[in-house]
Amino acid sequence: MAARPTEVTAPGLPNAGRSVRNRTDSTRRAAVGHPSATRRAARVVGAVIASGLLLAACAGGPAARVSPSSGGSESASAAAPSSAMPTTSPLSAPPAAPTPAPPTFASTVTGITPDLADRVTSVSWHPGCPVPLADLRYVTVSHRTFDGGVATGELIVHAEVADGVVAVFHTLFDEGYPIRSMRLVDDFAGDDDASMAADNTSAFNCRLIAGTRVWSEHSYGRAIDVNPVENPWVRGAAVAPPAGVGFVERKAAPGVILPDDVVVRAFAAAGWKWGGYWTAGTLDYQHFSPSGR
Repeated sequence: MAARPTEVTAPGLPNAGRSVRNRTDSTRRAAVGHPSATRRAARVVGAVIASGLLLAACAGGPAARVSPSSGGSESASAAAPSSAMPTTSPLSAPPAAPTPAPPTFASTVTGITPDLADRVTSVSWHPGCPVPLADLRYVTVSHRTFDGGVATGELIVHAEVADGVVAVFHTLFDEGYPIRSMRLVDDFAGDDDASMAADNTSAFNCRLIAGTRVWSEHSYGRAIDVNPVENPWVRGAAVAPPAGVGFVERKAAPGVILPDDVVVRAFAAAGWKWGGYWTAGTLDYQHFSPSGR
């Protein structure tokens, strides 16, 4: 049965109140008495809500979204901007410092230059010496020091033994044998006692054997004294240099030369003999020479 049209009366007219009441009553009766009307009303309300949410989403831009799983509620996680900081690669560690190369042995062999001749003339060499300057060679070699370092020493030796001397000190360098000082005896005014007292390793010095009229092997550039304090000259109670008295009793210690040790073997390989093997009442632990004298 078709519903009777509801009378609509403009406000202010005498029947206006009745017309509004009739409309209200008619709507209430339709909602209560007709299920289809209830369903239609629910659909209208749902459509209105959905339209409102859609308009809100459009007005809010990408910050507002409808989450399907939340029944139309806004997703806070989607709306919130990301707070994560940009990821950066960690700074790489600085490259390790290169390992220093171990020290290497170096040597030179040269003739006696004019400057060197001026340095030694009238000091370790003078006219009348058994060997001319032209037969001598100036040798420099690397050597280990007592504090674990490396230094360059100098010697003057005969030309015929210069290469062998370099080979000896190369071996001692490789074996780590320390040398206190290696300077020309001229730095000590040619005084053998002063050179020994300074624990100085030296070679050429044109001089006589003490107490004789015989040239020392040093006068020919064919003898070397090594670390004189640790390896003193000993005859009975006499010790030279005096500081070597603490080394008369031979015990292993840095710089001390002992029978058949690395120093004795290195000189022996070059054809040199050790004064520590002497048997005539004198022991010269510092002394090496090809002749054995």
